[in-house]
Amino acid sequence: MVTNYKENNMALTSTEHFGIARKIVSNMTAESWETIPHACMTYEPEVTEFMKECKKLNDGNTDPSKKITINTVMLKVICEGMKAAPKLNAHLQFNRKLVRGCLKTYDHMNISMPMILPSGEMMTVNMHDMGSKSLTEMTDAINDTIRRAKNTDMNEVMFEVSLDNTLNNLKHGKVLQTINRLVGSKMGKHKVKTLKGQAKKNYYSIPTTDRLTKHDIEQGTVTISNLGSVYRGYKGACTLLEIIPPQVSAFAVNAAQKMPVVAQDENGNDIIKIGYVMPITVAIDHKALDYGDVVPFFQKLDEIFAHPEVIQSWK
Repeated sequence: MVTNYKENNMALTSTEHFGIARKIVSNMTAESWETIPHACMTYEPEVTEFMKECKKLNDGNTDPSKKITINTVMLKVICEGMKAAPKLNAHLQFNRKLVRGCLKTYDHMNISMPMILPSGEMMTVNMHDMGSKSLTEMTDAINDTIRRAKNTDMNEVMFEVSLDNTLNNLKHGKVLQTINRLVGSKMGKHKVKTLKGQAKKNYYSIPTTDRLTKHDIEQGTVTISNLGSVYRGYKGACTLLEIIPPQVSAFAVNAAQKMPVVAQDENGNDIIKIGYVMPITVAIDHKALDYGDVVPFFQKLDEIFAHPEVIQSWK
């Protein structure tokens, strides 16, 4: 049944056509839920002592640009967990018609990380080889990405990536899809607006060391979102995550929250106290992975949160 809003005295308040960023997100997330059997888990560690150790990382630092944030520390925590469970850092090639699959595990951890840019726009950037970096190096890499984003025209860089993806689909025989995408991006009300003429020349005269390129937003090996950085007051946890193919896992770090936790008194008896809990959501592609593949990841995080002083050696 189609609702006639006019007859029901409902007025349309606005109409907003998708920009290229939302087009890319909507296409990739739709493909995710159409093709991937998601299995999601929520891990809820007590992080009271861990958060105290995080504060110690900045003792004596007077340079705001060198501050190591808890967001960066959690990025490192997940990277350390994936080292114990390497299949999480992989791409899947799967042909459903032929029932053939191949899981490709990588040594470098290229993190697809949603980031709020200085302009207020949300973009998923590819932070390359984060698994081998120290906390200081990770901080520098994130700050450099933010710096270059200030000189970046998001429509231009996203159109480059979209065009590459479209041409890649053409190589794989997806002719109709290619035609539809080109028509949708260059015609009518939904046309993607990119730079032209002198504005385009001026933009591409900016060195690539001073702006983001398609290399910075291409597909990573795994996606890690920090929902706690978007709204620190959120009470709860994300329960579903999109896995962007060909990736086979995705993670979300939720806000730290005060909650009752079980502890031991001086006699070793269980007691209830108030502490901080930071839920971490993990999603896996069940075509490629089983719960057993994730267990070493959880065990590594158990070890880190039980001995949070270890993060001082990551600096």
